[in-house]
Amino acid sequence: MSTVLGVELRARMSEGTNNTAGLYDLVKHLVISHHSGGGVVVDFGCGQGTLYSYLREHFHRYIGIDIVRYESFPEDSRVEFYEVDLDCSKVNLPDGLAEVVYCLETIEHVENPRALMRELVRLAKPGGSIIVSTPNQLSLLSKLCLLFKNEFVHFQERRGLYPAHLSVLLDVDLARLARENALTHVKVAYTCEGRMPLTARHWPTSLTARSGWRGRAFSDNVILFGRKAV
Repeated sequence: MSTVLGVELRARMSEGTNNTAGLYDLVKHLVISHHSGGGVVVDFGCGQGTLYSYLREHFHRYIGIDIVRYESFPEDSRVEFYEVDLDCSKVNLPDGLAEVVYCLETIEHVENPRALMRELVRLAKPGGSIIVSTPNQLSLLSKLCLLFKNEFVHFQERRGLYPAHLSVLLDVDLARLARENALTHVKVAYTCEGRMPLTARHWPTSLTARSGWRGRAFSDNVILFGRKAV
């Protein structure tokens, strides 16, 4: 199957949202832990702007970036939207603009994850935070899918996955991207929210963790946190 579907069509296949409440809870926790409040947040692959509802009390200005502006994208005097094809375009925003730059469940959709990572870092202020998430390909669910179907669970040949998801990244790949961009205070975390094989149910919270092998095994998403070098 060809991967040359237009980037807008690929974006619309995702419907600009996901049902990962644990992901948004974790990134909110990271903000509260590392950001004193105020300033600018940039949200790459913002979709319907769900992240804004989690962060609006912590920033003065929210900038959403995506190829599609969905009807449900928030209307607010503190909110801006930039329509950008992340496969081939830079954002028309100045270097060092934002205190925090997010890219949640988006980097796997682009053809060149390294170019996107460089753009995230460009827009962050020195000392600013970069937070990137992607499906966790090393979860128990994903490994079982690879064993029995020869496909990562989030890259199976079905609507909404491949070819909307193009680039498989492991937690070690995220760490490499961080090193290549000289990020500091780098950490990898997991959402503590993961689906059990052959069911829509999630793993019990007693099994999950934010880090280590339990985080990797029982979480559907992995998150990279780092700071731009001063």
